[in-house]
Amino acid sequence: MVLIVIYSIESDKKNVLFIAALLLSLITNILFVPNTPNYLFYGVIVFTIHRIIVIYLIFSFQKVKDFIPLILATAPFLLIFFYLFIETVEIPQNSIFIIIFQNLLISLFAGLALSSYFMNDNKQTTVLLISALLFVMLQFVVFVERYFLVNEFEKLFRTLAMTFNALAFFSFNKYVIIAEKSNNNRLS
Repeated sequence: MVLIVIYSIESDKKNVLFIAALLLSLITNILFVPNTPNYLFYGVIVFTIHRIIVIYLIFSFQKVKDFIPLILATAPFLLIFFYLFIETVEIPQNSIFIIIFQNLLISLFAGLALSSYFMNDNKQTTVLLISALLFVMLQFVVFVERYFLVNEFEKLFRTLAMTFNALAFFSFNKYVIIAEKSNNNRLS
């Protein structure tokens, strides 16, 4: 809720999709609190919708002219997340396809941020890269906590995940504001 207020104050143009993404994030955080397979499943579905909106927003702000850098930048993230997925035996049956889709989305998000940064290094793409790397670390920590180190260091991983989540959303909020101002300046 705090990010919605910050965004509403700092943004000249209120993007309804971004506000929806922030609300979906809030719902996701609530669904991830209980540690049950059903809540995890619903949380991942809501987060998937959120991630699709976020990627759409990035594509609307970052005009991709060449898809080769995007593919090259996405590949390492695909390798990491699918390696983790393949090594995990305790994924609930009803979550397998949605987690595969989540791995594709986070890899695309990170690849888009990384390729944008290398193709056009400026404040906007730097903040996007920082946000993407924080989201990657968040997904990695949550995956390790939920499937590899269950009941080990749970408080540490939960605290780390909450920290990454807050920082990732704060930096993405900053990215959206910078991107909106940059796009407004181009149109003026």
